[in-house]
Amino acid sequence: MMEGGVIRIGTRKSDLAVIQTKLVADAIEKACPDIRTELVLRQTMGDKILGKPLLEFGGKGVFVSEFEEGLAKGEIDLAVHSAKDMPMDLAEGLAIVAVPEREDPRDVLVTVAGRELSGKKEIAIGTSSPRRQVQIEAIGPKLWPGAAVRCEMLRGNVNTRLRKLEEGGYDGILLAAAGLKRLGFLDGSLPQFQFHFFDCETFIPAGGQGILAVEGREGDERAETACRAMEDPEARLCLLTERKVLRLLNAGCHEPIGVFSRILEDGQMELFGICGRKGVVRKTHLTGPAAQAEELAVQAAGELDG
Repeated sequence: MMEGGVIRIGTRKSDLAVIQTKLVADAIEKACPDIRTELVLRQTMGDKILGKPLLEFGGKGVFVSEFEEGLAKGEIDLAVHSAKDMPMDLAEGLAIVAVPEREDPRDVLVTVAGRELSGKKEIAIGTSSPRRQVQIEAIGPKLWPGAAVRCEMLRGNVNTRLRKLEEGGYDGILLAAAGLKRLGFLDGSLPQFQFHFFDCETFIPAGGQGILAVEGREGDERAETACRAMEDPEARLCLLTERKVLRLLNAGCHEPIGVFSRILEDGQMELFGICGRKGVVRKTHLTGPAAQAEELAVQAAGELDG
């Protein structure tokens, strides 16, 4: 029996971040009934500055650094992140101690139900992701023949983004299916919106999309033991593979790069990638043994880097 007490879990204040953290907290309390979890809510720099692209004030780390500081100081025991928001290098002494099962990794185009877009000369899509921008611009002519797609910056939590869409600021917005599902927004409760799901082969997700990463201190056996029951080996392998590709490409959140992997029933891994650097879009689609995931990542990065 492991030692009981309280495990403090750091999270951002948004509805989605709290829901995601409660999933982890519930899993810990179910696996370790003698442990009580406590959520520690913080507002990160990325939550405070919404009028600028992330690149202008720190990139991915703006959602993570405050929690890494709290872990280092012992103010919290764990932090829950959307894996796609994590920088390549974690702070010294910290590690990803658990990777739960992956949620739906797809991207979703959200439009307003009944708002006719056919016949428009220009379609305004809300997104701050260069990865999404390069792909929606390529797919746009099939969705809206004869129209040009224009992407405009969109940041804020999911509710804010949906409100801006409904108010007419955009013709459509791009969101992650995982967040919409965790918020319960795909259960028919939002009839004013239409949701178009892109398959991962056509519209390649961000590395780690749909995956939660639980960060903790290296060697903290109590926290590691509490997290063990939620660990999903396949999700971890896919996350490590996707992050390997991004690391080899020296990619940040400000670049049009997507990578997605999945493990098939026969033990093979399928890996998709897209890179739109310097106006040239390259894609890759590889299949090989999951046991050779690292070699697949190296090959994919080489093909995407040209």
